[in-house]
Amino acid sequence: MEMGLSPIVCIAQDYIQGKTVDDLRLRQAILELPDNKTEHLPGYLPLVPGMPVLLTENVATELGLSNGTRGIFRLVYNESPEDVRYQDKNFPLNTKFITQPKYALVEFPGCKLDNKLAELQSKIVPIAISEQTFLFDAKELLPANVAKAAKINKKTTKLTVKRKALPLIPAYSMTTHKSQGQTLGKIIVDLVMPPGPIELASVYVSLSRVKRLDDLLIIRPFEFGTLQVKPSTAQIEELKRLDKIAQRTRKRFQFIVKTTTSQECRDLQANHLTDKKTLYCMLEICPLSNYSH
Repeated sequence: MEMGLSPIVCIAQDYIQGKTVDDLRLRQAILELPDNKTEHLPGYLPLVPGMPVLLTENVATELGLSNGTRGIFRLVYNESPEDVRYQDKNFPLNTKFITQPKYALVEFPGCKLDNKLAELQSKIVPIAISEQTFLFDAKELLPANVAKAAKINKKTTKLTVKRKALPLIPAYSMTTHKSQGQTLGKIIVDLVMPPGPIELASVYVSLSRVKRLDDLLIIRPFEFGTLQVKPSTAQIEELKRLDKIAQRTRKRFQFIVKTTTSQECRDLQANHLTDKKTLYCMLEICPLSNYSH
């Protein structure tokens, strides 16, 4: 709005038994489902050119286009040339609703494309419509007597829904889970945890997304105990398991470590008599700084 651009909302296409959902109440309920219940295809996808987005599925992992990859939305192409007359209290009056998006153009700065695609700028990739199937329980939409009768007669109230939508979600904010493995520029983190057991990984993942402390802002005061979470029993057992594997590995390769010097290691590698993984095990007592690879 502040940029003088009208917001765009792409509406998912939902089908039950091969037919579009005509019942307005049912359609609305399905569209409003959170994307973690719709195989990560949102019912409503708000878009503004220049906004950050996340891919929600693997498109081309070899090019760095996988689930969770961040990009910048540029443009969406619509199969229907006419604007859809649609209103929703959750969106501004000047919103342009698109019910048949064909594909979106998204810029992925980290994309591994060697050359730009025909007629597109560098790092801009077309993201096509995706198709997923999920279950929706219509029990809450049924009259009480009908829902009760269905339960008594052991009839399912779950509907199989096929959804077509762009595999994108807005990325102005994201969950800790979704941010795993990403290096971000500047972030604002909330360390006030929701009720229930605190997972140590939740805190660690949040605080380790940036390279410098100057790029991290904690939005509000939090309990210091959040940073002092003890590992769970399962985590302790996993650490013990890994320790045992490490001990067995050292014992197994002990004869190599004791009898191999760093010069011998280099000779073995030069003659292709060992691979790098084995070489690193052999170098356990040979300083890596003495080995040029």
